[in-house]
Parts: sequence; structure tokens; C-alpha cells
Amino acid sequence: MSEELDNTIRENAAGPKRAAGDSGSMEQHSLTDQIEADRYLASKTAARSGSLGIRKTKLVPPGAA
Repeated sequence: MSEELDNTIRENAAGPKRAAGDSGSMEQHSLTDQIEADRYLASKTAARSGSLGIRKTKLVPPGAA
């Protein structure tokens, strides 16, 4: 179901915000709205990946006791 939602958000962001009939006027989504939709979908993908964003490791130099 989440993939369906992602696809719906992508289609809505790619399509026009407003369209009129015979006059042929059309309004596109603002750039900020498109960027917000892209960030939202990217964050959902990152959250689903399962890997950690930051990994801590302890480095021990050789020869140290």
C-alpha cells in the first residue's frame, strides 16, 4: 500500500496543480511543493532501507597495548 501512495504522490507532483477547460489555462505546482514532495519520498525510502545512516566504529591503532 505504501508503494501505491508513493506512486500517487509522484503522479500528483508531476501533474498540473490546476487546469481549466476551453480557455486552456494550466498552473503547475510550485517548485517548493515539488521539492517537498521529493524530500518526503526520499525520506520514506531512506527509512525503509534498514541500514543505519551513521555507523560508529572504534579504531585501535596497531601496536597499542
